[in-house]
Amino acid sequence: MSNRSFIPLFVTNFFGVINDNFLKMLASYVVLTWLGDAQLQSVFMGATGAALVVPYILFSPLADRLTVVFEKKHILRYAKFVELPIVALGAVGFFCQSVTLVILAILLMGVQSSLYSPSKYALVRDVGGEGRISTGMGGMEGIAFAAVLGGTIAASFAADKAGPWVWTAALLGFAALGLVSSLRVRADEVKSREIHAINPLRYMLRARRQAKRYRGLNAVILTLSVFWGVAAMLQLGLVTYGKQVLGLDSVHTGAILALAAVGIVVGQVLAGLVDRRHYLLGATLLTGWIAAALLAVLFFAPLSPTVFAAVMGLLAFDLGFFKLPLDAEIQKVVKGPKLNTMLAYFNQVSFLFMFLASVTYMGISWLCGPRAFLLLLAVLMFAAPFFFVFRYQKVFLFTGRWIFSRRYKVTVEGMDAVAQDQPLLVLPNHPAMVDPMLVGAAFWKTPLRPLCDESFFKAGIVAPAALRTLDAVAVPDLRKSRSAKGATIARGLGGIVLDTLKAGGNVIFYPSGHIYTENREDIGTRQLAYNMCKELPEGVRVIGVRTTGLWGSIWSRKGRMASPAFVPTFVKSVLLWFFVAPFVPRRKVTMHIEDLTDRVKSWSATDTRLEFNARLNAWYNDEAEKEEVRP
Repeated sequence: MSNRSFIPLFVTNFFGVINDNFLKMLASYVVLTWLGDAQLQSVFMGATGAALVVPYILFSPLADRLTVVFEKKHILRYAKFVELPIVALGAVGFFCQSVTLVILAILLMGVQSSLYSPSKYALVRDVGGEGRISTGMGGMEGIAFAAVLGGTIAASFAADKAGPWVWTAALLGFAALGLVSSLRVRADEVKSREIHAINPLRYMLRARRQAKRYRGLNAVILTLSVFWGVAAMLQLGLVTYGKQVLGLDSVHTGAILALAAVGIVVGQVLAGLVDRRHYLLGATLLTGWIAAALLAVLFFAPLSPTVFAAVMGLLAFDLGFFKLPLDAEIQKVVKGPKLNTMLAYFNQVSFLFMFLASVTYMGISWLCGPRAFLLLLAVLMFAAPFFFVFRYQKVFLFTGRWIFSRRYKVTVEGMDAVAQDQPLLVLPNHPAMVDPMLVGAAFWKTPLRPLCDESFFKAGIVAPAALRTLDAVAVPDLRKSRSAKGATIARGLGGIVLDTLKAGGNVIFYPSGHIYTENREDIGTRQLAYNMCKELPEGVRVIGVRTTGLWGSIWSRKGRMASPAFVPTFVKSVLLWFFVAPFVPRRKVTMHIEDLTDRVKSWSATDTRLEFNARLNAWYNDEAEKEEVRP
């Protein structure tokens, strides 16, 4: 093992998770035999799940505080030492057939796990460095679900084939092996010096405000928390589902759970490899909806145990691809000691969802029977990815890129012009109402803040939601409204653009302010582009975008006296996308991108506003630029 090897951390994680699951699943199988009533069994399963997750809600702030006092690898070791007496208490509960002692041991195991979980995952970066985050997270999550597999299989066989002495030896053995492996963890740590409150509610609210500083981070945490709620309810539900619906014993029910664990391990490992080469987070909508479809099959279709297990395996594999990029995104977005806080906050939120899943499972199984939870999970996995896409700008643009690729064959020329790490002011031409969507999709790696006609903020449901995702600025149409308020907003647009650029953000706006009335660009007397280029902050680059091929589309003004109405055109385009686009050639669109920084600086320094606009018009219309120089 090298000094920076993941292996000791992976092994420690494996034995910690396997012991958690062995204790919980053994309690599920054994205690269910002590309880004869089916409804009491469902209540016990819910209570077991809650006992493991409530500590994360209450003690995650304390876990963050511990990273200020101790090194993370030391926290890991202390926690593994404390695990030994906790599992010994659980063993006493099994010997005495005491439901109270068993649940108490599970509760204490949850406390122990909650106190070292942020340290465990923050060590991924400290051990492997920035370049190995996806690999480390893929390994940690793959190992974790392999441990779930091992704990589930071991508990199912031990419950039927062994007795309390074997159960005790396994619990103590897993704890001891985890302690030994934790002593080998080596990491280059950066300690946090920021002390937070340990009141759970205050901590969560403060951490949520801090998370807002990272664009989309709260959306990632919320979506991951939904996943963990789904996973918790699946694990709880399948134990009773196997017995009450499929008629299986503990061994065969455990085999289905084990197959699900295998599926998610394989999915996580493969996702970790894919995520290093492709933007797997952009597939969240697809992987989430595949999971929803498979859950619906499990609920509606009368499946034999074998087919049910096969579908569960596919579901778990898909959930691995759903989860891994979200985990990796937290590590990629949050740098330095703040990662400890964000991981503790994530633990709070995710385990709050797991607690709600436990309570919901108890209620829904009591009222609607052992099958109902599958339908609820299908609805959750359908809705959560959709809301995530509309809360995470980069994923929203990437998803749009895929959607538009079915209707438009876009050739992008000169994308290298935006590769530098500098703020961008993007100035496109405007041939149709759809080209802002195509330009945004082309710039998905470099999200741009758009200025947009205020009428689109009121156009149905989809357009306003999309504009909020893009952090768009409403631009009043002063040709229709001459109100003082509108004029004030219009005068303030330049300040908004300059402030965003000075803060390192990227801005896109259309110099003409309207789509083509004829098949050519005409900026007219507009002044925003001229003023912004005249006052361009240091280090900002101006990127011109010339889009051709959209004149004549349903989104253009060709053959119309006015711009197409947004909502009817959007509905028409959706119908065309589903029923016509797969059978006709895609519309060919060319997008030429060029760095105009030096030229617009020169033009704005020597030319009048109208002359500046004329030069920009010439570039948009691909005409030879005038060479005369103003005297």
